Amino acid sequence: MSGIAINRRFALTAAGLFAALAIAACGKQEAAAPAAASAPPPPAAARVLVVGTDAAYAPFESQNEKGEVVGFDIDVVKAVAAKAGIEVKFVNTPWEGIFNSLDQGDRDLLVSSITITDERRQTMDFSQPYFEARQLIAVKSDSPVAKFDDIKSLKVGVQNGTTGDEVVGKLLGKSSTAIKRFESTPLALKELEAGGVQAVVADNGVVAHYLANNPTGGFKTVSDAGFPAEQYGIAVKKGNAELLAKIDKGLADIKADGTYAKIYASHFGAESK
Repeated sequence: MSGIAINRRFALTAAGLFAALAIAACGKQEAAAPAAASAPPPPAAARVLVVGTDAAYAPFESQNEKGEVVGFDIDVVKAVAAKAGIEVKFVNTPWEGIFNSLDQGDRDLLVSSITITDERRQTMDFSQPYFEARQLIAVKSDSPVAKFDDIKSLKVGVQNGTTGDEVVGKLLGKSSTAIKRFESTPLALKELEAGGVQAVVADNGVVAHYLANNPTGGFKTVSDAGFPAEQYGIAVKKGNAELLAKIDKGLADIKADGTYAKIYASHFGAESK
């Protein structure tokens, strides 16, 4: 092969190599060019918080003819949620499992005429109190019962797991066969009307509401100065300080602007104390 041919071939090869490098370089520059910035994703919708309530405790919580959960507690939480900027939905939850549903995360908060106690504070956190209650004794109108101690020899109905259950258990003995426990206070009061028990001990608001709506039941109520005042609170999972702060702030706001007083009056016919 002649020198001229070799030089020519070399020149062609070099030219081809230069062109390939140039193309490759262009390709790298194009690949390195920044991509057009994409629009940020829309903000995630706020999660609806699930409120557990045992809707068998009128006038605090019950179901209307449409199956909707209504009542004093419900109106309070709706007003609190509006002030706190959170969205809530109410789910009827049997009392027997209501605290467990909160602990397991199936419910975000609870409102169900829940009395704040030291024992309950160990497993859940409570808002500031929103209602004061006391235990009240219901008996037949001809009953000689005049004070709490008078029910010692009677069969007494209570709602299972409530503070009424606790105080009667202390008086009669927690395992006493004279105590009949029911799923709801109205069921216990129906049993009183039927003669299956001789007294019922429960929160005053629920007992008074039931008697007002069942005037032919032949009941009377007996109060006792020995019953301590009880405070209802909204419960959240233990340690959920952020949600608790929102609830407390909303509760303070509705008390300050008169919303709470209006809700109270609409259910109990009088201004809150």
